[in-house]
Amino acid sequence: TRVSYFAVFDGHGGVRASKFAAQNLHQNLIKKFPKGEVVSVEKTVKRCLLDTFKHTDEEFLKQASSQKPAWKDGSTATCVLAVDNILYIANLGDSRAVLCRYNEENQKHTALSLSKEHNPTQYEERMRIQKAGGNVRDGRVLGVLEVSRSIGDGQYKRCGVISVPDIKRCQLTHNDRFILIACDGLFKVFTPEEAVNFIVSCLEDKNIQMREGKLEADARYEAACNRLANKAVQRGSADNVTVMVVRIEH
Repeated sequence: TRVSYFAVFDGHGGVRASKFAAQNLHQNLIKKFPKGEVVSVEKTVKRCLLDTFKHTDEEFLKQASSQKPAWKDGSTATCVLAVDNILYIANLGDSRAVLCRYNEENQKHTALSLSKEHNPTQYEERMRIQKAGGNVRDGRVLGVLEVSRSIGDGQYKRCGVISVPDIKRCQLTHNDRFILIACDGLFKVFTPEEAVNFIVSCLEDKNIQMREGKLEADARYEAACNRLANKAVQRGSADNVTVMVVRIEH
């Protein structure tokens, strides 16, 4: 079994939660990942992801609450786990993962959303927050927090903010070209379709300068990431912008 892992963490209220998740979530995943044969790979992987997110959040909150004053940092998490040719996407908050799939019939590239965002304005999220005694004002939890699920954010966990990710499963096909994982700073100024087409046009650009010792494909993908992030800033994204593009080889 070939296993690959890619993730973007977008912090708020400080960098400690996002740094902690970036350093520890995959380590926790490795510890919990099945070592031998399992009856149902899908069920096992999903359970493993749920346990990993819970454990990582609890670890960070324990560390955060022991500080004086307590850390208030929080973070989104968008993790893509590839097990052979199956993707499992676990998401908390408003960062996103998008798959670029080539459509042979119309010869166009389509953007398939791989993750579900968690905003307090969504009905289910708002109901859970209100049931826990919290409220949503100006589209934010208690008028402050923009996401309804996260790692960290200890002061909001008793108000219905949870660290349970939504998990999607996606079978890769021979027409899939790349996965885009990015924080909301990108998607405030780009639709998923626009972002995918922007990357495709960068990959096809003949003018990209190659650096010594770099594979051509790697250089193209790196240039596409940089150009897309810079374009988002030019378009007026006032948020920070993190972009990751994962090339799919067949």
